Amino acid sequence: MTDLLRINPQDNVAVALRALQSGETAALNDCALTVLSDVPAGHKIALEDIPEGGRVIKYGFPIGAAKAEIKAGQHVHVHNLRTLLSGELTYTWQPTHPQVTPAAPRTFLGYPRANGQVGIRNELWIIPTVGCVNDVARSLEIAAQELVGDGVEAVIAFRHPYGCSQMSEDQENTRDVLADLATHPNAGGVLLLGLGCENSGIGEILPRMGDYDRSRVRTLICQQVEDEHEEGLRLLRELAETMRADLRVPCPADKLVVGLKCGGSDGFSGITANPVIGGFSDRLGAMGGTTILTEVPEMFGAETILMNRCEDEATFEKTVRLINDFKEYFESHHQTIYENPSPGNKAGGISTLEDKALGCTQKSGFAPVRDVLRYAQKASVHGLNLLSAPGNDLVAATALSVSGAHLVLFSTGRGTPFACPVPTVKIASNTPLAQKKRGWIDFDAGRMLSEGRSLDSLADELLGFVLAVASGQQVNSEKSGFHDLAIFKTGVTL
Repeated sequence: MTDLLRINPQDNVAVALRALQSGETAALNDCALTVLSDVPAGHKIALEDIPEGGRVIKYGFPIGAAKAEIKAGQHVHVHNLRTLLSGELTYTWQPTHPQVTPAAPRTFLGYPRANGQVGIRNELWIIPTVGCVNDVARSLEIAAQELVGDGVEAVIAFRHPYGCSQMSEDQENTRDVLADLATHPNAGGVLLLGLGCENSGIGEILPRMGDYDRSRVRTLICQQVEDEHEEGLRLLRELAETMRADLRVPCPADKLVVGLKCGGSDGFSGITANPVIGGFSDRLGAMGGTTILTEVPEMFGAETILMNRCEDEATFEKTVRLINDFKEYFESHHQTIYENPSPGNKAGGISTLEDKALGCTQKSGFAPVRDVLRYAQKASVHGLNLLSAPGNDLVAATALSVSGAHLVLFSTGRGTPFACPVPTVKIASNTPLAQKKRGWIDFDAGRMLSEGRSLDSLADELLGFVLAVASGQQVNSEKSGFHDLAIFKTGVTL
């Protein structure tokens, strides 16, 4: 049995598969290494002496430089490792020309919509245009639970604090997000709930919704009616009656759009969960489906891998702008571009942003990058897309759903209960987490290590699980009634 995992033959560090104690001998295949300092599970240990300033290599790429000399057998982490990243860079396209072998699409049971899209849920959504009516939306959500059943799978109010006192791009983002949600295929009916005096009122949202199905949308401006609760329930009942006739029918997997996200990562995330998601992404893409990768700050340090997989130079240039625009966003707020990972990430064994990014981008698989999306832009090109959004879990997952994701695959080594507007599948990087938090975790990718399962077998299993979820199987966050909405705040509040 091996105690260590060397991810790439070029690596000069390995990942501890169990907690190691100073003085013991750790096995790496047929070799043995004397452990010189305690190393928690998921953390890195030096396989050879690394001089001060020397590159620390993981995934076959540098993840930082040694702050001081590191001896073989020592723990490698934030105390003796620093980032190599700094400032904006100039990039050159060096295409790797990844190829995709088409695969026959499988099917799932979905809800065809009038515009040709397909929903994987038939939910009745209440969308406030401004935070002032959040409590009205909540009271309507509670009262309308009587409508659930016979085609109405859930009634959900998506509360948020925005819609007024915003300016310029920040205001436009909120309007686009609300319009995109109101036309999401998972919603069989939508009640747009406004106050009447807000900047981003219903009159601003409707034109952004395009040629929407008017039989599926109702609007209510609370200041214009005597009893907004009574009127809201009446409109919700109308929508529910329309939804009663909706039935699931077989739909090809090329209709699916899946968001890719990670959070609360650990040292195993880039070894198990994220590569399994990458295998899924490649499989869905080969069927003509669509995946969306976001968390731009967590691409820093691995961005050239994605850039060189761009299918053409125009997409490469869009990716360069994606990266540099986000760096400018950090600089405009006088923040360090290459901030270290969160405390939870560090506790899990991730030391630098390069370390996080190289593991994070494993979720993209090996397929070509086919398009790059601005925040609140809907995906329109099949295959792998990159989306402009931050790393924050709730904000990024919401951004994926706004861009058209039917569901989000969320890998984690630490665990989290949150959900976004669409089904949020939690994928554990390690089996102890999956066993401990059975009410949070939907899929255990840690079986790659605990049971010796192959990446391919787990990616195939994950594909089957996603198709089951798309066909109506609830994930744990849905069972708990969790549905969060977090809009990206980028500007001044008046």
